[in-house]
Amino acid sequence: MDEKDVKKIEEVFKHHIGILSEDLQHRLDIVAEGHQMVAEKLDRVESQLGQRIDRVEQRINEVDARLSKKIDDVDVKLSKKIDEVDAKLSKKIDGVREELSQKIDAVAADLAAHRADTEGHRVGYQVRESRD
Repeated sequence: MDEKDVKKIEEVFKHHIGILSEDLQHRLDIVAEGHQMVAEKLDRVESQLGQRIDRVEQRINEVDARLSKKIDDVDVKLSKKIDEVDAKLSKKIDGVREELSQKIDAVAADLAAHRADTEGHRVGYQVRESRD
């Protein structure tokens, strides 16, 4: 093997290395392009997810507002019903109180009349208050 053969081998080797280098560079370019596409797709997905999340939050806020209004309406209706029941019960209690007061007054009047009648009898018919 002489110097010409060595130079020829070096040229073939350099040529082969150049081809491999270009192939590697081409593959790296493809990987970089794929990476760029994935990054762009992730950005689109992120944007779409952000929009969907915004719509979901808006719907939640709308539902929350409607529920708050309904709860307030129920609270007002319930307060009115409680006030009505309270008024009815107060009226009935006052009626029972008045009726009992009249009955107690009637019993007191009957007792006073009976006592007056009993005290008006002879000595043998007297009522004693305490027992000694």
